[in-house]
Amino acid sequence: MSGGGAWQGNIKARLYERVRERGFDSLTAFANARLAVPLHLLADELGNDVAAVQLLSGLLYEAEQNKQVTRFVRDVLVRELAEGLPNGWPPNLDDSNRFEVAMALGRWSAYTPETHEERVRQVRKVLLASPPPPGWRPLGPDDELLRTLLPDEGA
Repeated sequence: MSGGGAWQGNIKARLYERVRERGFDSLTAFANARLAVPLHLLADELGNDVAAVQLLSGLLYEAEQNKQVTRFVRDVLVRELAEGLPNGWPPNLDDSNRFEVAMALGRWSAYTPETHEERVRQVRKVLLASPPPPGWRPLGPDDELLRTLLPDEGA
């Protein structure tokens, strides 16, 4: 978890300096090398003066520049599911499991850009109405089921 230093200085420069120190030329390349790792853990890897929301914002910016926002949205879902459902999709949606699923999907929704909010609402409804197989745990944004539920623009 980041300390107060995360909000001091040039945040953007700090993020890019940290990923370059690790051999990556972009935040996206850094994140792609760590598929399904929750955002707060990625931020922690970059230092205690980096907040997950800063990394998220930078990743969204890069996705917008590269016209890959839908892939970004899928990537965030994968990371939220990895954190909230570490053993994969539950075999049944009893009250406890439904709560865990709702928390993961809720966090994902909160991080969704305005342009994709309606599509995300539709995906949430489908996942709850027709759950994936028990144990399903997407390992990245190119997961076949996720690409079916949330295809890239123009696909």
